[in-house]
Amino acid sequence: MTFRAVLFAFTADLIPLYALYALLFAAHGLNAAQISSLLAIWSATSFVLEIPSGAWADTVDRRHLLILSGSLLTAGFTAWTLFPSYLGFAAGFVLWGAAGALRSGTFEALLYDDLHARTATAHYPKLLGYTRAAAESAALLGILAAAPLYARGGYALVAWSSVGMAALHVLAAVALPSAPKSVSTADIEDLEEDPDTTVDNFATPESTEPSAPQPASPGYLAMLRSGLREAFRVKIIRRGVILVALLNGMTAFDEYFALLADHAGAGPSLAAILVAVTVAGSLAGSLLAGRTEGMRATTMALALAVAGLLFTTGALVAGSAAHHTAQLYVLTAVGFTAVGIAYGIDYNTDVIASARLQDAITGPARATVTSVSGFATELMALTVFAFAALASTWLPIPTMIALLGLPLLLAAALVPTWLPRDRDE
Repeated sequence: MTFRAVLFAFTADLIPLYALYALLFAAHGLNAAQISSLLAIWSATSFVLEIPSGAWADTVDRRHLLILSGSLLTAGFTAWTLFPSYLGFAAGFVLWGAAGALRSGTFEALLYDDLHARTATAHYPKLLGYTRAAAESAALLGILAAAPLYARGGYALVAWSSVGMAALHVLAAVALPSAPKSVSTADIEDLEEDPDTTVDNFATPESTEPSAPQPASPGYLAMLRSGLREAFRVKIIRRGVILVALLNGMTAFDEYFALLADHAGAGPSLAAILVAVTVAGSLAGSLLAGRTEGMRATTMALALAVAGLLFTTGALVAGSAAHHTAQLYVLTAVGFTAVGIAYGIDYNTDVIASARLQDAITGPARATVTSVSGFATELMALTVFAFAALASTWLPIPTMIALLGLPLLLAAALVPTWLPRDRDE
């Protein structure tokens, strides 16, 4: 399972367009506000479909949904390539958003259930870290490949290469297993509904032994109600859902890294390399999740506070390169390195918080609960995009991006009390 899961995550992000699509849009005449509106369309699509797709994943074979997700992703990049206009880009983002909604929650639930079936859920943080690292490694390789691809064939070659990689992702989805659900249908009504419930709802390894196979799955509405009830009524789950959404949703700021590099005076090839520096940070943060999974909440909060300061300072330093042409490479390298470290800290914390949330879920609608967190993530991302669209009309790009690092400080304040406890505490 580990190899197939890592391969699936790897092929999902081996997309050269990730490095340059903001510049692709700009090259076709779109301004920062229009680009932000496209990103908002993308996020809004995921926002609307997130929870319904999660409940769907709790009632049908999750592997089939992941195959559909990959197919929609391929169609989205094809639309960008064949119809490079605002409407074409918007259509591509709708398809990409639908693909993301189908994968979000579904993939994590499939991973956890496969481990649960083998009584190995203790390995989930490490496996989740591996899949996140695979995704970031692929993104890094795709971003680095964007530079020579652009030099050889311009945006067209970058785009068609991305379409091919997305098609490969569909084949990786076909290879995934069809894991059994980790709880029985009889457990639907057993979920604790007390809104003040905290530690008692934490699922320890002993309380999550595999249930006997059930002859039929509960209906869509039953799963939807069960997942929503657990996500909103159980305090430890509710707080975990919000914290994971904050940690993950704020990473929407990475959509503006290429614009920051462009503002500093870097061309498309150098911009791709600078964006790769930030991806290297998220990669490191994901790989270290297996080692930091037992980190105390107070330590995690301190790390996030440092990340907030590094991100804000790094964005301003990188932006100042535009006024110091002779020091362009030094300032952008220092600034993007600081941003990359902050990005890595956030990613590491997100993996740990996501793993602890999965451990805390006790109801039968695992994908639905996870999708509620995805829904909140998209809400956070929409907030980021709306702020960027508005702020970019008054503030320079570096200042706008620097302000996007402030939610890291909010997350640092919430972690000590909102992070689901570790199974060994």
